[in-house]
Amino acid sequence: MAEESDQERTEAPSPQRLEKAREDGQVPQSRELATFVVLMAGGAGLWMMATGLGQTMSQIVRGGLQFRPSIARDSSHAMAQLSGQFFDAAFALAPFLLLMMVATLASPLLLRGWLFSTKALMPDFKRLNPLTGMKRIVSHQGLVELVKALAKVGLLGVVAVWLIWSNLDAIFSLSLEEPSTAIQHMGDLIGKVFLLASGAMIFIVVLDLPYQLWSYYNKLKMTKEELRQEAKESEGDPHIKARVRAQQREMARRRMMAEVPTADVVVTNPTHYAVALKYSEGKMGAPRVVAKGADAVAAKIRELAAEHQVPLLEAPPLARALFRHTELGDEIPATLYAAVAEVLAYVFQLRHFQQVGGAYPNAPTALPVPPELDPLNASV
Repeated sequence: MAEESDQERTEAPSPQRLEKAREDGQVPQSRELATFVVLMAGGAGLWMMATGLGQTMSQIVRGGLQFRPSIARDSSHAMAQLSGQFFDAAFALAPFLLLMMVATLASPLLLRGWLFSTKALMPDFKRLNPLTGMKRIVSHQGLVELVKALAKVGLLGVVAVWLIWSNLDAIFSLSLEEPSTAIQHMGDLIGKVFLLASGAMIFIVVLDLPYQLWSYYNKLKMTKEELRQEAKESEGDPHIKARVRAQQREMARRRMMAEVPTADVVVTNPTHYAVALKYSEGKMGAPRVVAKGADAVAAKIRELAAEHQVPLLEAPPLARALFRHTELGDEIPATLYAAVAEVLAYVFQLRHFQQVGGAYPNAPTALPVPPELDPLNASV
């Protein structure tokens, strides 16, 4: 059952998967929304520009129907008149065409923004497979598209018929008007009918938009195994990371062990803990911890200290306190100054004895270690 659940696409798509889908040209899109925006812009444009556009087009038509003998005898005059009428029509239609272009370019901004992907332009021969095409036709998506198409045709047909029937008197009255006035009224009527009919598509857009968003994110859902694999690729293999951390710890341990021969003293528990201290007068504000360890590491520190003749001092409370409350490279806490001062005094006396001779110094006992710093007391 665990394997089956790992293979089921139940997880929401990750940001990486969404970005990769966008790079591949896969984005949420609603053709119904784009069609609605373009049709509404076209209907509004026709409605607002009907008067001016109708006057210009009627003048062009009248000019084209006029017969001039000079034009009949000279083809150059005919071409000049034809080109002039063409440019007049182009200038008249330019605002409307510009509006349609803006609507076409702006419609993607309502959902996903502009996207240009070269991968989407690459040829995909799988699309030429007739079996794949048949599967798309009979799939759930194909059924939804068929229902939407039938709904659009039915809705627009009903609305258009109702609008035409409601304006039937206005349509018939066009034949009684002057041609120029009739053209203007016809453009205004067509624009209004077109705008209202296109507005009816808002019902289809309201239903289609949530469905398209749901379908898009549903297709990109991931299995738990895919999420784990993606995490490995983005953050690194946990086994490799663990190996790197182990190597880093080993390198840090080697660097620490290299500092033991330079220490002034090693304070021990005597077997569980070992902390190496170093103090350079004038260079350090307080003694620093250059190495510390427990159990096997402590044994290695004691071994290196003995090998390099670094003094070992058995002081269990102080060793426990230093091990618990300091890190490598840290200065000792101020509350341990007095105890460490006695230890260093003993070390300096021991060096003096080794160099000059005299009375052998006594190792300090009952060091002033605050009870709250000793983990043994804190755990009691």
